[in-house]
Amino acid sequence: MANAGTTKAIEDLAAAIGDKAYLDVAKWHLYLGDAKLHTVLAEKLYPLLADNAFTEAALVDILASTSVTLGAGKATVSLADLIPTASQADLVRAVEEYQRDM
Repeated sequence: MANAGTTKAIEDLAAAIGDKAYLDVAKWHLYLGDAKLHTVLAEKLYPLLADNAFTEAALVDILASTSVTLGAGKATVSLADLIPTASQADLVRAVEEYQRDM
């Protein structure tokens, strides 16, 4: 169970990335925060930041292993398949900025 400091840090990270990267579905942009995926992603990213082990490759692995259900469970797609390359780069920058401010 996370302590209060870690919980606050994860919430802060989620807030920092929620409006920085988006999913592209049929040219419609849905930001991580609007899709309610920012906290899930922050929970997976924070341990890397805390251990100073964050890399773009680690982010790509996390995105690939994070499933997003579509159509009320009719289909599942990895987050990596839904985030365009440019938006992924924005996400990397946002996480790196957050890490610098830690």
